Amino acid sequence: MSGKTKEVDTHSLFIVSSRDYFMEVVEASFVKRNIKTYPAIQSYMVGLLEHYLDARNLFDEPMDEAGNRKPTTLAEMYLTAATAEHAAKIDLLKKMADRSLYISGFFGDSLTRKLVDIDYYAEMGGAAYGNLAECTKEDTVAQIYRTFSSRFIEFVDVLTYISQQSSVQTDQGLLRLYDRYMRTGSELAKEKLIELGVLTLPKDQAKLARQD
Repeated sequence: MSGKTKEVDTHSLFIVSSRDYFMEVVEASFVKRNIKTYPAIQSYMVGLLEHYLDARNLFDEPMDEAGNRKPTTLAEMYLTAATAEHAAKIDLLKKMADRSLYISGFFGDSLTRKLVDIDYYAEMGGAAYGNLAECTKEDTVAQIYRTFSSRFIEFVDVLTYISQQSSVQTDQGLLRLYDRYMRTGSELAKEKLIELGVLTLPKDQAKLARQD
C-alpha cells in the first residue's frame, strides 16, 4: 500500500477504470440519497452504468440474423418474452428492465414531453424485474431482481441524482420536475421542489392523483 488517498474528481480524464469510477459515484449517491440496501445492488448498478457507457447499447438492430424484425418497444419485448424459450426470455426481460431503469434515471425529464412517459417505463421496468425474479433459479440473483422491482423509483432517483445538474435552470425545468413528482412520487424530485421553495402535495396525495 502506498498510503496515498485517491481523490474523486468527476471532471478528471485520468480515471483508472470506468468501473472504479462508477463504484465511487454509486456508493456516494446511495449515501447522499440515504438509500439502504446491500452491496450486490450497488454492484448491479455499477454494471448497468458501465454497459450504457456505450450509448449504442440503448438501441437494437431492427433485424435479426435471419432477417426477421426484432421487437423494439418495451411492450413488444414483454409480449415476445412471454412466449420465448427460457434463455431468450431472460435476455429480453433483463434488457427491457435495465433499459427502463437507465432511461427513467437519465432521461426522465424528457419523457414528460413524449407520448410514452416515465410512468410507462417504471411500470414496464418494474414488471420485467419481477418476472426475472420468477424465472431465475439463483436465489441471490432473484433477490436482486425482486429488490429492483419493488423499489424501482428509488433506484431511478439514484441514477437521476448522478446525472442531474446542481439546480433547475428554467421555469420549464421546474414544471417538468413538479410533473415528475406528481406522476411518480419521487423523493428526489420532492426534495428539490422543497429546496426551491415550491409548495407540493404530500407524497400520499401525489400517488392518489397519479391513480386518478
